[in-house]
Amino acid sequence: MMSNNLEEARALTKRFTVKPNNEELLQLYGLYKQATEGDNKEDPPGAFDFIASAKYHSWEKYEGKPKEEAAQAYIDLVNELSKKYL
Repeated sequence: MMSNNLEEARALTKRFTVKPNNEELLQLYGLYKQATEGDNKEDPPGAFDFIASAKYHSWEKYEGKPKEEAAQAYIDLVNELSKKYL
């Protein structure tokens, strides 16, 4: 199954039968946030909040990427992962 837009791709991730690994989840998170909100303007989380910090840096990695490009990268990643996890 392939998705053609951001919302279809997001819905497809909910149907994965196996949870993607942490690196893949962080890529998905960062690309989705960049596609929907643009550059990360939030304050960095505390040093000991490891999960929030990982998410923050994952999103920050895509700084400057236009929303449309981030959305297409997210869709492409979901389509690729669906081959492994559906």
